[in-house]
Amino acid sequence: MTGRLRPPVPAAAAAAAFAPHALALARRWRRMRKNELARQVGVTAAAVSQYELGQARPSAATLARLALALSMPVEFFAAGFSVPVTSGQAHFRSLRTTSQAERDQAEAFGELAWRVVEVVERQLRLPRLRLPHLELAEPTGPAEVRAAAGTARDAFGLGAAPVPHVVRLLESAGVIVLALPDVSERVDAFSHWYGQRPFVFLNPGKDDHARSRMDAAHELGHLLMHHDAEPGSQLLERQATAFASEFLAPSVALRDELPPRLDFDRLHELKRRWGMSLKALVYRGHDLGVYREHTYRRGMALLAQWGFPEPGDLGPREQPSLLGRAVQLLGGQQAAVHRLAAGAGLPPGLTGDVLAAGTEHVPELDVTPG
Repeated sequence: MTGRLRPPVPAAAAAAAFAPHALALARRWRRMRKNELARQVGVTAAAVSQYELGQARPSAATLARLALALSMPVEFFAAGFSVPVTSGQAHFRSLRTTSQAERDQAEAFGELAWRVVEVVERQLRLPRLRLPHLELAEPTGPAEVRAAAGTARDAFGLGAAPVPHVVRLLESAGVIVLALPDVSERVDAFSHWYGQRPFVFLNPGKDDHARSRMDAAHELGHLLMHHDAEPGSQLLERQATAFASEFLAPSVALRDELPPRLDFDRLHELKRRWGMSLKALVYRGHDLGVYREHTYRRGMALLAQWGFPEPGDLGPREQPSLLGRAVQLLGGQQAAVHRLAAGAGLPPGLTGDVLAAGTEHVPELDVTPG
């Protein structure tokens, strides 16, 4: 389906078609308090609240100042852009270490990214969603979580083999995977449904191969098991972690491969084979009954002494690539950015940031003469 560029909207027309949700979204993205925004624009904080609640509409001049303060084009605030129908609430892994403002900003980035993806989908056919549907027994115990991970592996045709690339697997199944921007560095990872398509957001600051795989599998667990669950529960987080561990390395295979004693040479081999950290392998060994409590504690103490990054580097983190490939099909970076920015009503710079978040970045070899 061919997308059409939206012509720039004059401030007067944007004010006449003002969308309250857009103002709240832009303010959350910029992490600006209502009183701060009001001070910059020359209105009261109560007026900003009324704009966001749809109880009042800014004049064309006020809207132009709002757009300037929030670094958004005036057309961003005009009605006509879709608002995503979200399912449930976002599952954050870092509720205790992040502020509400940081989580609001990360969620705002998700909705802005959804705008860009929606415009991409008008021009390209992205992979259709094909996540397995899981029916979990209540209450959901460890056995049910392991069974859910096994069902998911079967649905993806993995058998008992390692997952070659977790992020690519999610993308091929229709999940949009994005790296969080630098402004959200304290947000660990989260997932959210926008309409019929789920998004997974990963922290690029954790530039570790094994961790990125675990994070991606953890969010897959939330998407499959906790679609309608209230987020924030430590029980749900433990379930998602258990799902991820079983999804990455099924117990029936791993139990037979783990060394009966703390043989780190062998554990390094398994780290490379399954793409899991030594810490995760030692934990799984204890969970599966291979290592007794004192052996487990000794292994964890040794790993704590070695620190992070742990020995046996597996290389850089797994990265998404779906939006990067879409950019190539849309005529290259510059052409795609301006076309998609116009379609989404976003600044080109922010649109480029969204596309970069879904693009694989390969380190360049420096061959500059010394």
